[in-house]
Amino acid sequence: MNLAQAIEHAKTKAFERPASAGRLGGKIALITGAAQGFGLEIAKRMHREGAAVMLADLPAQAAKAELEAEILGPSAAFCAVDISDEASVEAMACACTERFGGIDILIANAGILRAGTLEDLDLASFETVTRVNYTGYFLCVKYVSEIMKARFFANPGVWSDIIQINSKSGLVGSKNNFAYAGSKFGSIGLTQSFALELVAYQIKVNAVCPGNYYDGPLWSDPENGLFAQYLRAGKVPGARTAEDVKAFYLSKSPIRRGCTPDDVAKAVFYCIEQEFETGQALPVTGGQVMLG
Repeated sequence: MNLAQAIEHAKTKAFERPASAGRLGGKIALITGAAQGFGLEIAKRMHREGAAVMLADLPAQAAKAELEAEILGPSAAFCAVDISDEASVEAMACACTERFGGIDILIANAGILRAGTLEDLDLASFETVTRVNYTGYFLCVKYVSEIMKARFFANPGVWSDIIQINSKSGLVGSKNNFAYAGSKFGSIGLTQSFALELVAYQIKVNAVCPGNYYDGPLWSDPENGLFAQYLRAGKVPGARTAEDVKAFYLSKSPIRRGCTPDDVAKAVFYCIEQEFETGQALPVTGGQVMLG
């Protein structure tokens, strides 16, 4: 199925949605970066609330994601995607539409991080982070919004949602982590701009900005997790171990714990259910970042 066929298919299926109960009953959700971490946990909670879910992730994650989809059942599926590749993103939007009949919710969760100082971080690493986190978000919205528009033209009474899983680093600068922070700051600009453009098609666009998920692979992987990266980059003065880095970050939140998938899922559900909000960046940081 190509994009033109997917658009026509979405129009044809505009009034057909999976019969299911729950807060998201009948919704079709596409989640990128869904093989692990926040992406997988959000997908599970959305499925539990009645959504059909397409788990999208890199081909290298296929075995894990396919197993997770199989466990969830027939209203879940996996498709491989590299969000930094335009043809791959287009194919993802088409695959979700062919499998379920459309896309009502995009959770743009996929992202990467490369920490380092100005002296140490090379151009290739900087451009890789930008290509995935910033350009990849643009590509996902570009193609998924075409499917959402198709349903709107056929059934103008419906709303769709695009929610980027951003970061607290999209709200405040991050020492020795400028590539990631810059991509996330830029993505909030995209979110606000997309919101203004797509509201005409009853598509809301918001960002959720989680605090640090210390138990997830982004932080806890012993080789490439942020505790290890930040220790090597000297981001925390005086830190000698990864545990020192963790203790430093725990001290920054008044609630003194890390962000969890439940915390983020609650914010995602809020963005979907709140019909009078678009273009927002919602902090979920335990008070580590407070908007003025």
